[in-house]
Amino acid sequence: MAQVPDLFEDLKNCYSENEEYSSKIDQLSLNQKSFYDAYYDTLPKDRTDQFLSLSTSETSKTSQLTYKESMVVVSASGKILKKRRLSFNQFITNDDLETIANDPEEEILQPTSVPYSFQGNVSYPFMRVLKRHFILNDSLHQSIIRDTSGRFLVAATLHDGDQAVKFDMGGYKSDDLKFPVTLRISDTRLFLSAQKEGEPVLLKEMPETPKTITDETNLLFFWESKGSMDYFESVAHPKLFIATKEEYQVHMASGHPSIIDLQILEN
Repeated sequence: MAQVPDLFEDLKNCYSENEEYSSKIDQLSLNQKSFYDAYYDTLPKDRTDQFLSLSTSETSKTSQLTYKESMVVVSASGKILKKRRLSFNQFITNDDLETIANDPEEEILQPTSVPYSFQGNVSYPFMRVLKRHFILNDSLHQSIIRDTSGRFLVAATLHDGDQAVKFDMGGYKSDDLKFPVTLRISDTRLFLSAQKEGEPVLLKEMPETPKTITDETNLLFFWESKGSMDYFESVAHPKLFIATKEEYQVHMASGHPSIIDLQILEN
């Protein structure tokens, strides 16, 4: 007689196999890190100022990256010094990451402000005249005067202060925390106009005091006082200041060997 298959025995065997498979899967999942896991523990001291790969595999010398991954370099205080974003499916070793982290030519992006000359549609409305008939001296006690041609300014040691150029300062509104001003030779229509680094400051004649400055930003300087000294940074050419230098016209410079420390002297 033919033997009738035991359906219950087959179901039991099937259940047993599935249970064993499920158990293996559960064990595998326990041994794996989730893609969505996040690591929030304090950074070990021996890992500061070193490259750190945010990989899901920390024990493998070589890993196949299958998603967008970052590499960062941090300082002892936890400050991020360098970042690198890796592309999808890029094959890269930890040695490659270390090379990137230690490469002195690796570009490190720093937050910078956009120069005012490129911001576009920035306008500076006139407020009022802030100072009248003052003179400017540098840190060597030289006064600013006009040269023999009358076209440029120079610094010279004077025995008679009446020979120094007198200036008026006009204040303008700005959305920036800095304070933009114009410098005009008193009782004239000549305004100081900034040029490129090392070039003499020009005296630009204007029909009247500009009510709003939009394009003529060469006429504007950010005025800042530190102690007894005053500094005039060009709005059109950031980090360049009105400066003096021996036997040279008043010009634009970022610092030494030129003198950017000036002093406003009022009557």
